Amino acid sequence: MSSEVTLEELAALMKKAAGVTVDPTDLEARIDTPFAEFGLDSLGLLGIVGELENRHARALPTDAEKCKSPRDFLDLVNSTLTAGA
Repeated sequence: MSSEVTLEELAALMKKAAGVTVDPTDLEARIDTPFAEFGLDSLGLLGIVGELENRHARALPTDAEKCKSPRDFLDLVNSTLTAGA
């Protein structure tokens, strides 16, 4: 199993953790768009971080919930997950 978090997984987590429905292709097309423009706030992002920590059984950096865009978030999360894989 790959430990990389995909845009599809992020979109599913946004729906599950924050109730924000975003099409993965839209997320990819707008990867540098601030999460706020998708309707995701810091609390929702914190929920996604918690879900990923449970799923991968490891802590993510404390600044993960401060990421401003999907690209920043995926870069940080994936570099953390692959570093310890």
